[in-house]
Amino acid sequence: MTNNHISSLHSPHVERVKALLGPRGKKIRAVEKSFIADGIQSVREALQPRIELAPLVERLYLTDSGRERLIAGIDAQLLDSVEISMVTDEVMNAMADTESPQGIIALCTHKEMSAYKLSKLEPKKIAYFWEIQDPGNSGTVIRTADACGFDAVAFSPRSVDLYSPKTVRSTAGSLWHIPVFEDIELAEIIQLATDAGIESYAFAGDGDTRLPAISAAEKALLIFGNEARGLPDTPGATRTMIPMKGFTESLNVASAAAIAMYHFAGNI
Repeated sequence: MTNNHISSLHSPHVERVKALLGPRGKKIRAVEKSFIADGIQSVREALQPRIELAPLVERLYLTDSGRERLIAGIDAQLLDSVEISMVTDEVMNAMADTESPQGIIALCTHKEMSAYKLSKLEPKKIAYFWEIQDPGNSGTVIRTADACGFDAVAFSPRSVDLYSPKTVRSTAGSLWHIPVFEDIELAEIIQLATDAGIESYAFAGDGDTRLPAISAAEKALLIFGNEARGLPDTPGATRTMIPMKGFTESLNVASAAAIAMYHFAGNI
């Protein structure tokens, strides 16, 4: 439902969106549990989530051309239950995080995603990332876990801000397809897996078990480390390595995760 039209650059709506995207945005996002999704792909998926724990769309900001692009690929009735503010191109340019905005911005809110909620999902396959720092990598691994049919993705404390604009954009909409959990300690996720009868595999260059030697299990927790420092000790998890034919010393964490998750995905 459309309830106003914004043409002023000094509108409180403009200020709120810019605050969530600005230098202090991480702190504001954490306190308010709010974030911004922009572009057709992310917003279309946000309007038709596949999971109960998906973030919610609180309000849409659309230019006239943005609205036409958006409804071209979805049921227009999906917009009936959403607050919509139409904005001018000038206002959209002031709001947006990208240089060439598509005229579509969603103000979203997300739930508290705790280890308790993760256990209640009774997941069979989980991808876990310890202190991953790059927003592009974090968005990519969420997207890959979605593609490989995993049940959840979890991140440790001191990991990248999962709701930064770049991370959200990099998920390509998968943030609304698969539950994503944050601030879960390494020991906590391994214990959760053990209690649920899930085998844990920690991927590291010093692993003594080769990935091809492991059969794709029905239940598995895959653990990946920091881009530069790898993983600390992982008691209770099988240290696993991805053998390589070439001369490179290591794989990018997103590449390693894609190989491992595909291996454990089974028959796709």
